[in-house]
Amino acid sequence: MTEQKHSINWVTFLLAWVAGFCDTATFVSGDSIFSAHVTGNFIVFAAQIVSNSFNPAGWLKLLTFPVFVFAVMIGGWLAEDPQRKYKLLVVEGILLMLCGITAMLLPMLSGEFEKTLMYIVVMSTVLAMGLQNAFGRLFAKETHGPTTMMTGNVTQASLDLGNLVRKGFANGITSTDSLRKLSVTIGGFLAGCIIGALFAKWLGLSAIIMPGVAIIICYLNGEAANSKSDNDKA
Repeated sequence: MTEQKHSINWVTFLLAWVAGFCDTATFVSGDSIFSAHVTGNFIVFAAQIVSNSFNPAGWLKLLTFPVFVFAVMIGGWLAEDPQRKYKLLVVEGILLMLCGITAMLLPMLSGEFEKTLMYIVVMSTVLAMGLQNAFGRLFAKETHGPTTMMTGNVTQASLDLGNLVRKGFANGITSTDSLRKLSVTIGGFLAGCIIGALFAKWLGLSAIIMPGVAIIICYLNGEAANSKSDNDKA
């Protein structure tokens, strides 16, 4: 992942994978809180209110919304220099790594201390996902579409599939290309959800370190390739 050269397919898949992983990991191991599409927390909050499982800590689910808004605002500030657009993702990667490292302390704690730290990790993950949402909105051409919320992608894929069924592949080149791109996004998110669920079940919230490391390694490899390319030209 570099400023000059990168594969849009790879960036799209990676970011969708990260979002699916984090969203599922915090839901499985973080008190059923969504970190990528925070409006889903409104539904979980409302459902818990009318059930016997609701407790005062459930109100913290609503805190994800202002945290997300704050993250997007920070993302807009970080992205003021368009030449350093990937700076947003570097900050996201570092934040996710710190979340995973901090979560490793949870088994050593108990009671209110454990819960407090757990919520801090979850809210920090929400912060990271807010940065990714800001990146997707501000630099829409860097990916095939939104990487954190799949409803719009699935809707468009369904429309494209309908066009192909009615018109055939020969007359649906545009729809075929769109469907191919959307399959990268949706497939990445689904893969992230599955892997995130598995590792969150085994490792808890400390599993969040994995997407953070993936983003940083991808960025550094891209920077190295870009530097090599510049040296070759020189």
